[in-house]
Amino acid sequence: MPTNSTSRPEQLVALLAWLPVMIGLAVLYVPSLYDLLTGIWASDEQMHGPIVLGISVWLLYRNWGAMQLAAQGQKTSAWGWPIFVIGLLLYALGRSQDILMFEIGSVIWLLVGIALLNLGSKALKAQWFALFFMLFMVPLPGAVVDAVTMPMKMAVSFVAENILYWVGYPISRTGVTLQIGQYMLLVADACAGLHTLLTLEALGLLYLNLVRRDSAVRNIGLAILIVPISFTANVIRVMSLTLITYHWGDAAGQGFLHGFAGMVLFISALLLIIGFDTVLQGFEAYRRRAKGVNA
Repeated sequence: MPTNSTSRPEQLVALLAWLPVMIGLAVLYVPSLYDLLTGIWASDEQMHGPIVLGISVWLLYRNWGAMQLAAQGQKTSAWGWPIFVIGLLLYALGRSQDILMFEIGSVIWLLVGIALLNLGSKALKAQWFALFFMLFMVPLPGAVVDAVTMPMKMAVSFVAENILYWVGYPISRTGVTLQIGQYMLLVADACAGLHTLLTLEALGLLYLNLVRRDSAVRNIGLAILIVPISFTANVIRVMSLTLITYHWGDAAGQGFLHGFAGMVLFISALLLIIGFDTVLQGFEAYRRRAKGVNA
C-alpha cells in the first residue's frame, strides 16, 4: 500500500514554519476581506467571491504536501523578489485608491513571490491551479463588466423567450425585459451576467482539476464546452424564474424560489458538465477501440 513520504505531524510543522507569512498576509488582507464581505461580496452578482476564496485555500492546503516534496533539493528563485515587490505596489495602490482589482489581485503576486523565494519554481508549479483559481475572486472593473454583461443578457433573454414561446407560453421580449402573461421580468446581471459566467467557468475548471483526466482530447474538449454549458445554465435559470413567476405569481418569483432558481443554475451546469464528460469519455473509448482494431 502506498504511503505518503510526509507524515501528518511533519506537515503541521511545515505549516507552522509559514506562520509569520500567514500573519503578514492576514495583517494586509483581513481588512480587505472585511470590506469585501460587507460590500460587493454581499451582492448577488459577487456572491461567488467568498466561495472561490474558500476553495482556493482548500486547494492550497490540499497540494501542500506535493509542494513541500517538489521543493526538496531545489534552489529558490531570485525572480520572487520583483514579483513580490510588484504585489506590494499593487496592494498599496489598490488599497489607497480603492481599486479592488489591484488590491485583491495583489495577493496572487505576493503568494507567487513568496513561493519562489522560499521553495523555488517546482514547488510553485504544484500550486499553480490554486493560484490560478484565485483569479475568479478578483473583482473586475465596472466598465468591463457592463460591456460584456449587456450582450450576454440580451442573448440569454432571446433564447429563453424563443424556447418558451415555442412550447406555447404567452411571452414577449423588449430588450432584456420579458413579459409573460401579466408579469414583466427584468433579466438582472445576477441572472445572466459576466459574474455568473465566471462562476460557472470556475465550477467547470474545478471539476476538470479534481477529476484529473489523462486524455488531452477530453480535457480540452470539456474546457471548450464550459462556455456554452455556462450559457445554457443561464438560460435554464431565466426560464425557471419566468415559469415560477407565471405559475405561482410575482411573490414566488422574487422570494424563496428565486434563490432556488440560483441552485438550479449550478445544479444544471454541473449535470451538463458531467454529462458532456461522459459523452467525451465514450468517444475516447470508441476511438481507442477503433485504433486497436486498425492496429
